[in-house]
Amino acid sequence: MKSPAKSETPIVNAMTVDVEDYFHVSAFENTVSRSEWETLDSRVSRNTERLLELFDRANVRATFFVLGWVAERFPGLVRDIAARGHEIGSHGFSHRLVYDQTPEQFRDDLRRSREAIAAAVKVPVYGYRAPSFSIIKRSFWALDVLLEEGFIYDASIFPIRHDRYGVPSAPRRFHTVQTNSGTIWECPGSTVRVGGTNLPVAGGGYFRLLPYAWTQWGIRRLNDVEGRPAIFYIHPWEIDPDQPRLPGSWLSRFRHYRNLGETEGRLERLVSNFAFASLVEVLAKESQEQPASPPVHASRGSRLVPAT
Repeated sequence: MKSPAKSETPIVNAMTVDVEDYFHVSAFENTVSRSEWETLDSRVSRNTERLLELFDRANVRATFFVLGWVAERFPGLVRDIAARGHEIGSHGFSHRLVYDQTPEQFRDDLRRSREAIAAAVKVPVYGYRAPSFSIIKRSFWALDVLLEEGFIYDASIFPIRHDRYGVPSAPRRFHTVQTNSGTIWECPGSTVRVGGTNLPVAGGGYFRLLPYAWTQWGIRRLNDVEGRPAIFYIHPWEIDPDQPRLPGSWLSRFRHYRNLGETEGRLERLVSNFAFASLVEVLAKESQEQPASPPVHASRGSRLVPAT
């Protein structure tokens, strides 16, 4: 099949941030209980502010999927994110894996998250990303709940094989999913296909653990060869090499702490090498280019509404 022609205008990729603290990480949930969260040194505000300053310098708008627990305790941080022109999305409230919840528990978690965000800043919240990409085949019911609760897009399905998440057979590009409750947009974690296998180039641990050249090559391949935008993600704790060390398995600790001191510099390099905008802005453009699917419109970088 012929590859899309390279565009004269650089493709704009989506920059996303999962706003959570270092002790919220799912890999440590068996060693750090939720009842302990209040007693730990929170570093999410200072780290998120560093990301905001980095994005300001690079003139980048992003989507911040805010954990409700964070919004409830640091409403000023959520207001600052919105005031700087970024989109606010939901990361749930208590960072529970979707596939470990019932539909009723998931719905309650979603509502608590939106209520906490709404108490901080009055902006629409139409996008959701599950903790640890935990919408997988056995939790596809979550898409119905998201639609019923007013969400228009989800960014939780990662088309890779992984020990904790992933749907390898899922589409690799922006697409709509028809559910019993209607149609929702899915914005999957970015991959490149090599030898019949989807390999992740989406950020997070893959950005820290692998050489920078891997992410750079992957995004260029998506932009220049496949003619599509990448969706990149990062967590505030990933630019914080001085964060407290938590107990956990050797694999969890390796995944979490490896190359923390290099991430901020790599991110500065990334935003200088590629164009980025919020996910809602990128989705709005992509939806217009897929006429068989319901288009959406973005407004002010933080609002997603069905096109009329």
